[in-house]
Amino acid sequence: MLIVVSDTTAITNLAAINELHLLRALYGQIVIPEAVRNELVGPGTANPGALAVQTEAWIVTRAVTDVSMVEQLLVTHEALAQAEVEAIVLAHELQADVLIIDEAAGRDVAATLGLTFTGVLGGLLDAKEQHIVPAVMPLIDALIANGFWISPALRTAILQLASEA
Repeated sequence: MLIVVSDTTAITNLAAINELHLLRALYGQIVIPEAVRNELVGPGTANPGALAVQTEAWIVTRAVTDVSMVEQLLVTHEALAQAEVEAIVLAHELQADVLIIDEAAGRDVAATLGLTFTGVLGGLLDAKEQHIVPAVMPLIDALIANGFWISPALRTAILQLASEA
């Protein structure tokens, strides 16, 4: 079975458009660090995906063990939030097959650690390639309508990769 670690972005954005099931269809199970879970279900939060994180067995929460690595990355990469850093460190610790992360700064750190990563849009492309969804354009448009920002150039590039442009 693949080991897939996710940060918060994929869960909240896919849940916001009622497509969180795509992560399960693609990967079977995803692992999230405690900081991601806390972002989703912590006091005063109302994030899409919170219920799934609390009730779905295919979303597993694991604690990061290398706390010093988390602290070091937080100091050296101030643009990253606790949840992003914990996702990166957990993926590193578990030798994950894939880290799902969208933030550029997080991807840069993941790359320096030799991690393989994808994001929400990469997942949509994989879902189309595996015939889980018939098209990515309506999903991308729904993401954008729910506040997921992508540049027009990236939207065009993704649609070209999906043979939808």
